[in-house]
Amino acid sequence: MKLQRDSVRDVYKRLQTVISLFARLEQLFIMFGIPFLKGVFTLSSKDLETLRLQVDEINLKILQLLNDRGKVVQEINKLREVQGVKRFDPVRERKMLDMISENNNGPFETSTLQHIFKQVFQMSLELQEDDNRKALLVSRKKKPEDTIVEINGEKIGDGQVHFIMGPCAVESYEQVRSVGQALQKQGLKLMRGGAFKPRTSPYDFQGLGVEGLKILRQVGDEYGLAIVSEILNPKDIEMALDYVDVIQIGARNMQNFDLLRAAGDVKKPILLKRGLSATIEEFIYAAEYIIAQGNGEIILCERGIRTYERATRNTLDISAVPILKQETHLPVVVDVTHSTGRRDLLLPTAKAAIAIGADAVMAEVHPDPAVALSDSAQQMNIPQFHSFMDELKAFKNINVQTRKV
Repeated sequence: MKLQRDSVRDVYKRLQTVISLFARLEQLFIMFGIPFLKGVFTLSSKDLETLRLQVDEINLKILQLLNDRGKVVQEINKLREVQGVKRFDPVRERKMLDMISENNNGPFETSTLQHIFKQVFQMSLELQEDDNRKALLVSRKKKPEDTIVEINGEKIGDGQVHFIMGPCAVESYEQVRSVGQALQKQGLKLMRGGAFKPRTSPYDFQGLGVEGLKILRQVGDEYGLAIVSEILNPKDIEMALDYVDVIQIGARNMQNFDLLRAAGDVKKPILLKRGLSATIEEFIYAAEYIIAQGNGEIILCERGIRTYERATRNTLDISAVPILKQETHLPVVVDVTHSTGRRDLLLPTAKAAIAIGADAVMAEVHPDPAVALSDSAQQMNIPQFHSFMDELKAFKNINVQTRKV
């Protein structure tokens, strides 16, 4: 485009030079008394203004035509959605470019006009995508106000920072009870714990299953804690309703569409974790599967994504928090345990999550991480948990005061 603009400038400068030469030639003709057709070669300011007004009128016509084209494209998009046809049609685009080539009578080069029309085609695609985003039930454009999910008196998404803590996996009643006592001491009301554990190796501890859910429920009732636990199979959703207050859909199941639909069919809050390598757009669409079934009590959880970096278990995409809060009306939680896989990074990443606007922080606690049946390196012991919470609460208060200022 820069080369094209430069060439236009060159032509304009040459035209001005020619006009200047003809003006001098006119003066010489007049000096020697030779008749000269005055005004033929002189472009007056009045003539220039008239031409510019014509250009302005043409610009407005082009603008109107582009908007008219956009409206027609929107209608086409609606028909394609009904028919289940893809929005982008390369064959159709090629036909339109060929039509431009066949009907171009100048003065612009065909390649220049085709380039401009390709930009118009791209604008049309972006318009269709924007329309699609507006239509999403999870979209901020669809529902401007924040969704608040209330669990056991905790209102996730109310502008305050909340905490979801607990063991990676349920191993025994005594283990979960120790963690429950620690959570109650800190005034927390939400406990996470894995009863069904999807593991990379089939030989690793897979969880206690229903027995683990019963333990979580028992401890939750004893210490006034709401239970957050992962369900793997759509068939287990109904069974889990008796034991859990929040159904977690883990990273490996973010695109298990049968599970998402089943979660959308129940009236129970859903904590949806971002997939291992999922884009933010894919994450949002996964949430849409749930809300489309009628369940709008969804909490999004950023838990890190897989990259080439090996210093941490995953890479915490901290920028996903404000993006998700801008694009959707759903509350956002940050799981600092799975995103880092390192106990020494839990506090700084939790502070980062709070500072950037996360609605809640999730982390794992175990009475004795050294003997944990899963993910021992990333879990805090009880004293570390208390230290973690004390410092995080102090930081939260400072952060709130700073925001008010």
